[in-house]
Amino acid sequence: MSLLPRALWLPVLSLLLAGCAAQQPAPLADTSTFHHDLDEGPFPWTGQTFDNGPEKFTFALFSDLTGGERQGIYEVAVEQLKLLRPELILSVGDLIEGGTTDREQLGREWDSFDQRAGKARAPIFYTGGNHDLTNPVMWDVYEERYGRHYYHFTYRNTLFLVLNTEDNSTEQQWELHKIRDASLEAVKSDGWGVFKETDYGKSVERKYGRVGEKQAAYFRGVITANPDVLHTFVILHKPTWERADEKNFASLELALSGRPYTVFYGHEHAYLHETRHGRDYIRLGTTGGVQNVKKDMAIDHVSLVTVSKEGVDIANLRMSGIFGKDGKVPLNGEDLCFDARECGEP
Repeated sequence: MSLLPRALWLPVLSLLLAGCAAQQPAPLADTSTFHHDLDEGPFPWTGQTFDNGPEKFTFALFSDLTGGERQGIYEVAVEQLKLLRPELILSVGDLIEGGTTDREQLGREWDSFDQRAGKARAPIFYTGGNHDLTNPVMWDVYEERYGRHYYHFTYRNTLFLVLNTEDNSTEQQWELHKIRDASLEAVKSDGWGVFKETDYGKSVERKYGRVGEKQAAYFRGVITANPDVLHTFVILHKPTWERADEKNFASLELALSGRPYTVFYGHEHAYLHETRHGRDYIRLGTTGGVQNVKKDMAIDHVSLVTVSKEGVDIANLRMSGIFGKDGKVPLNGEDLCFDARECGEP
């Protein structure tokens, strides 16, 4: 076989190299995770920059179970969260009915909640509400089982502040326990229509709660020690900022004012979004708690929050709309009511 003249080597070699290059896939945004066999465009997709940043993650929240827990709802929510696969799950308080000084009863209620929460795929972070932390006995039981009733943690360069809005003195706790029992006795005899007229129903602590100075100082220190996080989430049960005499939560808002943050809370069993200081303040509805058909957005739902360098995205999912591959709401969810107004319940 005759050899090519030296003068033709370079052109032929160039053509061969060009042909090899043409067989390679187009440059990718991330060649370790995305592969295809299309040599050249146009391509049947809109882009190759994937929404998979290294600091991006998703967590979930659920809301109040109490005021007369509606059986079966929370169990369904846990199964739905297993389908949604958040990396962690937070509550906004009122996890048990509580409101008693009977340690054995409190133990049974917490055992029931723990057993159901333990079926979640992701860890659940507890927040104490008024049903969980009304009186000193309930505080003791909570601390024996779960330790701190306010705390913080960071995850994926994101700061979470979990507050206790039942931060009252021992004397105040006993007084609230006393007038709460009296109000519930009135409700038993005359119905929920009288609740707002009772001493407990009219009390500032019942509506808005309280954050003490010691707790506020702790969180101010945490905020100062974590200046460069992507985002800060404040998780609590009651909207303590609505108190006319409130100062301690205001000091936290001031400490947070130079950074992006979001507040999630519960207590009123109806979803509400508001903007305060240019930030999102979101009241969650219920996840098995009593529903008032007179309140807008008194629904069972869970929330999914995605955090990334680009910001925060919040999706609220009605439990009636979360179903598995079989087209059904998990467990016996098809037989349950997730919106009392739609089901015609009182």
